[in-house]
Amino acid sequence: MNNTLNVSRHERPESENALKPTYLVTLKLIERLQRLLLDVLKDELDRIGCKEVNSVQALLLFNIGDMELTAGEIRSRGFYMGSNVSYNLKKLQELGCIEHQRSESDRRAVRIRLTERGKQISRMVNELVDRQLSLIEKVGGISLSDLESMNRTLHRLERFWTDQIRYRL
Repeated sequence: MNNTLNVSRHERPESENALKPTYLVTLKLIERLQRLLLDVLKDELDRIGCKEVNSVQALLLFNIGDMELTAGEIRSRGFYMGSNVSYNLKKLQELGCIEHQRSESDRRAVRIRLTERGKQISRMVNELVDRQLSLIEKVGGISLSDLESMNRTLHRLERFWTDQIRYRL
């Protein structure tokens, strides 16, 4: 009889036991990096005196950029990671950063685009990214090949997690 079929969840092969600590560090880093990105954006917003939008909203405006999208497209394209995209879109509309218009082809759908104020904030985030690009290799010691390798790995992890949900693995 094949013993691998009778292995309980607590009796992992040695390779899985060795992998677990590194995997847990990866999970913590992903979460911490997202929070740090938002902290960097908040710091930049504070530095330029932009108090009306928060870092999540600034990142959302940056991700929308010159596109015209629905709220569903914003979430499905990964432009917004939170569960309350409607709240932030409503706040951004109240602040004059976005405007929306009913779709001509589907009157139920609302298309969202940035106003001039929203474009200003998006440009501010873009300028921050440009400044970071000028320093990332010199100060951070992170090369293009490092980023490419990391992106390949993160895409594979994303695919793995998506499959976990899709196929209930």
